[in-house]
Amino acid sequence: MRCIFALLLISGLALGQKKLQFQNAVYEDNIRTVLLSPPGTNIRGDVQPSVASMFKQDLILTFDDIQESRNNYYVRYIHCDVNWNKSTLNDLDYLAVYNEFNITEFEYSSNTHLPYIHYRFPLPPVKLPGNYLLVIYRDGDRNDIVMSMRFMVFRPMVSVMADNINAGSLALSSSNQQINFLVNYKDMEVFNAMENFQVVIRQNQRWDNARFDIKPSFIRDDIRQLEYRFFDQSNFWSAGNEFRFVDFRSLNSPGQNTGRLDRLSTPHELSVRMDLTRKDLAYAQYRDMNGGYNIINLDYGNATVTGQYLFVDFSIKSEQLADATVYVCGHFNHFARTAENKMVYDKKTATYKASLVLKQGWYDYEYCVDSPTLPTTYFEGSHFETENLYEIFVYYKSLKPMTDLLVGYYPIPINPR
Repeated sequence: MRCIFALLLISGLALGQKKLQFQNAVYEDNIRTVLLSPPGTNIRGDVQPSVASMFKQDLILTFDDIQESRNNYYVRYIHCDVNWNKSTLNDLDYLAVYNEFNITEFEYSSNTHLPYIHYRFPLPPVKLPGNYLLVIYRDGDRNDIVMSMRFMVFRPMVSVMADNINAGSLALSSSNQQINFLVNYKDMEVFNAMENFQVVIRQNQRWDNARFDIKPSFIRDDIRQLEYRFFDQSNFWSAGNEFRFVDFRSLNSPGQNTGRLDRLSTPHELSVRMDLTRKDLAYAQYRDMNGGYNIINLDYGNATVTGQYLFVDFSIKSEQLADATVYVCGHFNHFARTAENKMVYDKKTATYKASLVLKQGWYDYEYCVDSPTLPTTYFEGSHFETENLYEIFVYYKSLKPMTDLLVGYYPIPINPR
């Protein structure tokens, strides 16, 4: 089975029907390690958000194509409204050039078990702030979709400030966090703030738990301010836990939380140390990357083209959950729930198992549970002490042009280390 899958990767065959999704999605199994972010990483090494200012549009798309020969990939933009539906704008409303771009920057891998080509594409600038879907396709055929990625461009026309009033109500719950903030729009001409402003919040850059169209608790027309101060638990966030991690930056000396490395298989197969549930454990503080990952090769350097792809085996000890599906998730797969990261229950070992194809590096991850009765954090637990990054997006419904403009972006760290 592993050999067949490796052949599928190299041949670049798509598994499943290609239907454009207006979200972060990869449509072929040979496309790996997709990242859309500003250049470089910050001091913590977190994956940076795919958000840019109108005054510094520096987002770069990178990905690997597990192939022996180069493909001709093209890119186009789709402008979206606040809810990530295609807007009514024409291409020339938000772009100064023709809406099709060729990816011309690439490098071949060097001495890797699975040959791949690393692609790099700096995003051309847009003329309007808002939501955009980046669509990548092959040979100019817009139906031959390879991947889609969301990105946001903002123009700071409102100011957003964190507000700690009423934060003491957190004591009522040991597993939740509360976000209070103020939006000032004194520099804008706004006639119906309640209807024309929309706020979206996401936690740790995740779209699977983002909240849309959050309503203000008060509107202060006299000082042109929206107050988002929440007094009940319906507006609390499940804080979750610090992410688990595995370190295989070196294959000569695998790091923390790694188990057996089978060097006889091609590609190599690495077992992550078996995990246990944390649902009943006390909170343990350590510094994670909020679900991020770093592609690093400590053996040969320049992990961009020398990093090896491996089969990485995850497992967690548990009784079999009724009416529930378990996934291993992180920024490496945009927290998607797919057939690849879906875990299968092994009754002999009483564990949930999944095997993923990952590039050499350091990975944060967690186990997500989809169930009508159990919380997503069933295996991880949830603690108000957890360090999380929240992002506030403020949209304004404009008449000219008739679209949702992203007029404010503000990250709020909770329990920063």
